[in-house]
Amino acid sequence: MDVLIELFNQSGFANLGWEHWVMFIVSGVLIYLAVTKEYEPLLLIPIGFGILLANLPLAEMSSNDEGIIGLIYKSGIKTELLPPVIFLGVGVLTDFRPLLGRPLTFLLGAAAQLGIFVAAIGAVYIFGFTPHEAACIGIIGGADGPTSIFLTSKLAPHLLGPVALAAYSYMSLVPIIQPPILRLLTSDKERSIDMPQARPVSKSAAIIFPISTGIIASLAIPSSAPLIGMLMFGNLIRESGVTERLKKTAGGPMIDIVTIFLGLTVGATMEASQFLTPQTLMILAMGAVAFSFSTFGGIIFAKIINLFLPKDKKINPCIGAAGVSAVPMAARVVQTFVSDHTDGRVNPLMAAMGPNVAGVIGSAVAAGVFLTLLQ
Repeated sequence: MDVLIELFNQSGFANLGWEHWVMFIVSGVLIYLAVTKEYEPLLLIPIGFGILLANLPLAEMSSNDEGIIGLIYKSGIKTELLPPVIFLGVGVLTDFRPLLGRPLTFLLGAAAQLGIFVAAIGAVYIFGFTPHEAACIGIIGGADGPTSIFLTSKLAPHLLGPVALAAYSYMSLVPIIQPPILRLLTSDKERSIDMPQARPVSKSAAIIFPISTGIIASLAIPSSAPLIGMLMFGNLIRESGVTERLKKTAGGPMIDIVTIFLGLTVGATMEASQFLTPQTLMILAMGAVAFSFSTFGGIIFAKIINLFLPKDKKINPCIGAAGVSAVPMAARVVQTFVSDHTDGRVNPLMAAMGPNVAGVIGSAVAAGVFLTLLQ
């Protein structure tokens, strides 16, 4: 009997506290949303299970332990390996032709980074975060998980868990968050603007774009080179037309493997002792502010541009909401919203893809700006 008692005392059951149960509930909610609502399941399921593993007492499965999760964290996150590799895969999966066909929409992708800087300033002057922490909170407004992880692992690694959770959560909640903002900021007349066909894009232009953008962005903001460089390399693999094997690998098995490791490891940073703090609630709140202001910035800037465009060249301002880099979900939300409000007469999906893919570049550049100013 004494042996059984000793075994129980040395087990995880005897060491379970209320805080572990709270984290189990957080884990369960994320997995539930991923399975039943299909909110970013490729990300939320690994993150949710990583939270579960990190909060099993005595299991040594958190990112701070020496087990397999700790090894992945040290070799993949702290070395900044995994986020740029994700960007390589994203580059392969991204078609920049809608942006090249309507270069003006690049400005909408830039304007949709407004929330990043609004939230960063607010985090410093309202909530008292350090500039390094505030930058990581602000980048949530870009709705780009890998960029958030990349920046936070360099500037404020102790905030990696809540920042990554907020970034991926708001990415998955785009269909819920954006429509009310679109409804508030646009009129029926603006939603009914049917944009003309984009000009065709040649293969040469599609190949030159990743090369020139990679060079210019990396020279202008060298700190953004790991993300922009890998993003553009992946896109060059896609557009060259002669690297089909590399394209299939980078856009398929490789990005899937890295996503598994990244999600599990990020989830495993969320130990109860570090996650269950008032600071976490403030980060989640500021993340919502960042994302909302980014959506606001894209829409309002499109309305401003329309003031200077002739009647037959005006932009449907709804596509500005797609400037957040949740690709392609934000563009699909805009398409659904506009189509529903015009009884299917206006379908701006391809037009919305322009600012959507521009937002990927914009969020990476914003992260580079923070790194340049704060490192």
